[in-house]
Amino acid sequence: MISKKAQAVLAACQSRNVMLATAESCTGGMIAAAITDIAGSSRTFERGFVTYTNTAKSDMLGIATHLIEQHGAVSQPVAMAMAEGALSMSAASISVAVTGIAGPSGGSEEKPAGLVHLAVAYAGHQTHHRRCVFPGDRAAVRQQTVIMALDMILEALDQNSDQEP
Repeated sequence: MISKKAQAVLAACQSRNVMLATAESCTGGMIAAAITDIAGSSRTFERGFVTYTNTAKSDMLGIATHLIEQHGAVSQPVAMAMAEGALSMSAASISVAVTGIAGPSGGSEEKPAGLVHLAVAYAGHQTHHRRCVFPGDRAAVRQQTVIMALDMILEALDQNSDQEP
């Protein structure tokens, strides 16, 4: 399932002449791996950022430390800033970002294990966000996050196909 979605993302990006970047925390590069597992992905995949720590988010994506301190790394504002940072730090014109608590530990009542914030930034368009709480163990949460991230890229490309930047 992931491979087919990744192929669809590559085809959609290629048909629009769009380069893609990823900014990943809880998935640790799994989205980039799903895309680069496909031969010819270098025509569309520009780069991936694995920003597992708050310092990495700031250093690599330019996320303001006060944003992380105010909202926490697993939050809508940080996910959106990660996606926008991936665009500004790359030659890509679309990016996806994920930050979450894959579990099984590390969650709280406010931010349970399985909570993931995803965002897609597309140059010239509004950044989109989605909050999900995925069921299952660590592997299941990460796999569902990859699938949702790929779906969100496709949605952003489809929604904006008549309004290319």
